[in-house]
Amino acid sequence: MAVYGVELNRRNLLKGAGASAVGVGLAAVLASCSGSSGGGATGTGTGTFGSNASDPVPKKAYAALVSAYEKQSKNKITVNTSDHNSFQNKITNYLQGSPDDAFTWFAGYRMRYYAKKGLVGDISDVWDKIGDNYTSALKKASTGDDGKQYFVPNYNYPWGFFYRKSVWAEKGYEVPETFDALVTVAKKMQADGIIPIAFADKDGWPADGTFDYLNMRINGYQFHVDLCAHREGWDSSKVQDVFDTWKELLPYQDPSAAGLTWQEAAQKLGDKQAGMYLLGSFVTQQFTDPAALADIDFFPFPAVKVEGRDAVEAPIDGLMLSKKGASNQAAKDLLAFLGTGKGQEAYYAVDKSNIMTAKDADTSGYSAFTKKLGGVISDAKYISQFFDRDALPAMASNVLNPALLDFIKSGSIDLKNIESQAKTLYAQQ
Repeated sequence: MAVYGVELNRRNLLKGAGASAVGVGLAAVLASCSGSSGGGATGTGTGTFGSNASDPVPKKAYAALVSAYEKQSKNKITVNTSDHNSFQNKITNYLQGSPDDAFTWFAGYRMRYYAKKGLVGDISDVWDKIGDNYTSALKKASTGDDGKQYFVPNYNYPWGFFYRKSVWAEKGYEVPETFDALVTVAKKMQADGIIPIAFADKDGWPADGTFDYLNMRINGYQFHVDLCAHREGWDSSKVQDVFDTWKELLPYQDPSAAGLTWQEAAQKLGDKQAGMYLLGSFVTQQFTDPAALADIDFFPFPAVKVEGRDAVEAPIDGLMLSKKGASNQAAKDLLAFLGTGKGQEAYYAVDKSNIMTAKDADTSGYSAFTKKLGGVISDAKYISQFFDRDALPAMASNVLNPALLDFIKSGSIDLKNIESQAKTLYAQQ
């Protein structure tokens, strides 16, 4: 498995409207695209787009992206939206059946996995048009094991602890720089009658973020990469250290976490029932009250043992083509449009919880909060893609996620059993 580190440049990430020097523009991209499913330049092509953006804000944002593309290209794209978790869990059957031409997906191992299986379309020709509009790190994150490109990034977003500034100011809580300080502030919150750490794991994947951060903070980023690739064993003392440390947080996590969706946990933070919440910045989609949204701040996961806070979880989301979609020019052109500032601005105009990735995207309207999110990403030495995306799909869905849910409920973990299952799964690849 390739190393998944991404080094981003602050100049590229937070650059404003003065991006005219970028060597690829919207007009040039679309001029080089035929815009029709049959390959002609008639601008009357059609395509389908399978989206996992079932929550209201991202659903509207993708609708805005598609609308902007249709106006520019005169092509027609039909959007088919599915429940986020169902889409993710059934992606293999989806791609093997009758998939849409384009679909939402993620960078990381899960992108490379389906590329290696021959279930997605090669879009290297799209990258010939948009490549100059991305950093080399983002291109690497979009490249399969065969050196071809299969993914166009839309945005990325950091995971961290989100909290309400007014609550922390009122109670005198201080942002923790270390794990011990995190436990200290959690104890104070509990004494104040507040759920210290909002938590939700009904969907299975949210607990991965806590595991990844503790693992990287205790054992280092490279160990995270090697564990995802199963070059390191799950039954090692290093992994045991992660769970022993996590046990110190369990008394301060929401006791009803196993039955909550991430949206429900976000509401507890919004209602000031919980003091902080470890999740991706998409959590801010839940705060529709402008006053509540303006009251949200965040801090990176504190240092524990090694590498300080050099590593950050900042998954990259974007679009891919199914195998049949690779022959649909209208669908290809949609991905090319996403690779421009205009395309990403259309999405960002609705969903401001993420960081645009195209070099020529106009970031002059970024709020101070968004700039802070971007700064955490650009300052990081290492970027992880989240265990759910960095590891073998079956390892995440069938082994680790159920094990973490059991750990949250019981406080115990059977690492030998996890290692046994990992050996079987990775040997089958």
